[in-house]
Amino acid sequence: MPVALPALTGRRALVTGAGSGIGRATAVRLARSGAHVIGLDLNEQAVRDLAHETGGEAITADLSDLDALDGLIPQADIIVNCAGIQQVAPVHEFDPARFSLMLRIMLEAPFRIIRKALPSMYAQRWGRIVNISSVHGLRASEFKSAYVTAKHGLEGLSKVVALEGGPHGVTSNCVNPGYVRTPLVDQQIADQARAHHITEAEVLDSVLLESAALKRLVEPEEVAEAVAFLCGPQAAAMTGTDIVIDGGWTAR
Repeated sequence: MPVALPALTGRRALVTGAGSGIGRATAVRLARSGAHVIGLDLNEQAVRDLAHETGGEAITADLSDLDALDGLIPQADIIVNCAGIQQVAPVHEFDPARFSLMLRIMLEAPFRIIRKALPSMYAQRWGRIVNISSVHGLRASEFKSAYVTAKHGLEGLSKVVALEGGPHGVTSNCVNPGYVRTPLVDQQIADQARAHHITEAEVLDSVLLESAALKRLVEPEEVAEAVAFLCGPQAAAMTGTDIVIDGGWTAR
């Protein structure tokens, strides 16, 4: 790995969804800045491989099992809530069990993790919470009721934590990417093709990137850089806000 940058040396960073995509890129980037990274993911082998690469720790956990999660959350100075899943279907056809599962993973689990982390952050008067939201935390799209609901809720949670944590030296922000080149988006393309009865190539051009000024997917490393910025000293006065990486989608 490259020589560690000094900004986060001595800090412990918990990154969920660290086995692939944005989570993995973020874990690697924070390790480069000197953080001791604790990667959490459902995929045991992926998160173990990450720990080997970064010199950090691995936790295998199912974020939908909230009671079990409470006993697995380690002490950390930095929390990056990144894990997520997707389902594309009209509201009247959306499986209620799937809706509940998605909210547990993408909203209730971040709440549990943040809730447990805050006391130690308050005690040392320093903490950084970064929630990987989405352009869908700011805008709605058809066929994504659970995802949009979870991300809008995460935005609200993040802002409340910013207000409560500010007096204790804790910041809380969101990073809002558009469509990122990840396995999750690959699955969305396939799902959208079925929902719209078009080809996957047409989904990318006419559905996913239709509202974006920049007609390309965001790379996971670009999101990771935004997270590293929010955790570093240059963002010490930023809290309760969003860094939007959406190719101009929300400019419309």
